[in-house]
Amino acid sequence: MIDPKAVVSPQAKIGRNVRIDPYAVVEADVEIGDDSWLGNHAVIRSHTRIGAANRIHEFAVLGGEPQSIHYRNEPTRLEIGDRNSIREMVTISRGTEPVAVTRIGDDNIIMAYSHIAHDCQVGSHCTFANGTNLAGHVTVGDHAFTGGFTLIHQNCRVGAHCMTGINTVLRQDVPPYMMVNGNPARMKSVNVRGIRRRGFDAATISALKRVFGLYFLQSMTLEELVAELSDETRANESVQHFIEFLKTSERGVVR
Repeated sequence: MIDPKAVVSPQAKIGRNVRIDPYAVVEADVEIGDDSWLGNHAVIRSHTRIGAANRIHEFAVLGGEPQSIHYRNEPTRLEIGDRNSIREMVTISRGTEPVAVTRIGDDNIIMAYSHIAHDCQVGSHCTFANGTNLAGHVTVGDHAFTGGFTLIHQNCRVGAHCMTGINTVLRQDVPPYMMVNGNPARMKSVNVRGIRRRGFDAATISALKRVFGLYFLQSMTLEELVAELSDETRANESVQHFIEFLKTSERGVVR
């Protein structure tokens, strides 16, 4: 149902059973999937694709022009998956370079006043508490959780299953399965409670604790870490994911 007080472009593609409340704005070249809801005064800008069963709350602005001096009005995009909850005053920008895409996965909760900047890549099942801010070109893995008012520097990566404390400031990458907090961020521990809740077995948790102790507490290099691990620990899929993340980090990781 589209309220008559909403402003919806005839060039927008609206799915089945979509509710658009009064004073919401949907521009041309927008797609909104089935069973979605758009609250009062929410704005969906052009070149935005939104999947099914999303809930977009009041005064959110999705698909706005990137806040970048490098943007030259190119036809960039924002793509959002399914079943996301996007709360009040959230802003998510499109990409910057021609055909660049800011992408949000499925089943995320993005709380009030959060901002996701241009060219970010966010996975699925993430929770961004109120006031989380992602600068441009940030990558966030699945099941990440950011405490309120977390600030993430441009080009940083946050690995899957990570957690940040309230008011955390990230200037470097956070490897998967870890917990960090502080300004600047400091490594605290393995995110044991989070990964246990998601079904990680005791052997995997033990292996990740071993990796944490060697790499962070004993300050080993990556080469020393790999050499020190047993064959069984190195073979663990989560440990391999952690090591591969370290190998591909360009900004270095939080210590």
